[in-house]
Amino acid sequence: MLNRKPVRRVRSASDSREGREVHGRRITQNRELNDSERVELLRKSYFQTHLPDIPPIPGYHVCWLTTQNPRDPIHGRLRLGYELIQAHEIPGFEHLGMKTGDYVGCIGVNEMIAAKLPRNLYEAFMREVHFDAPAREAEQIYTAALETGEQAAQAAKRGGRMKTPLIEPGTQELGQAREPPTFEP
Repeated sequence: MLNRKPVRRVRSASDSREGREVHGRRITQNRELNDSERVELLRKSYFQTHLPDIPPIPGYHVCWLTTQNPRDPIHGRLRLGYELIQAHEIPGFEHLGMKTGDYVGCIGVNEMIAAKLPRNLYEAFMREVHFDAPAREAEQIYTAALETGEQAAQAAKRGGRMKTPLIEPGTQELGQAREPPTFEP
């Protein structure tokens, strides 16, 4: 019995694939995307599709944390009060438990780790980041606008030619107190 090696055909640059139309085959459907289909593709590209939704845990806000951001490390989140979710805590997520590495037993997908944050801390963090800090910034802008307006008014009185500047309505609204929102999951 002879041992024969399979013969492999070497293709040259002139051996290119030919389209269906060369062999007389008709194209039976339009494969071009229309504008609404392109918009739909764009819309879908902005939504994550690889991370499963973590079911709600009473008393906690749940989220995914990355292990790849050196400016926002997991140990920093743990210090803030986040807790990593163990795979045995959520029925049906056992298969997502990390088998090796620093997060053994935690729910993980690629570099993402599931975490939970007590609801009271979540509310406090959201209020600080999305209400209190922007309110402080708005107050600084409003105060600066008032100071600038007063300086311009005094200059106008001295010079006699300039009119007293007006503070625009949008800037006036910055100085008004607002009620803090509640942050729902």
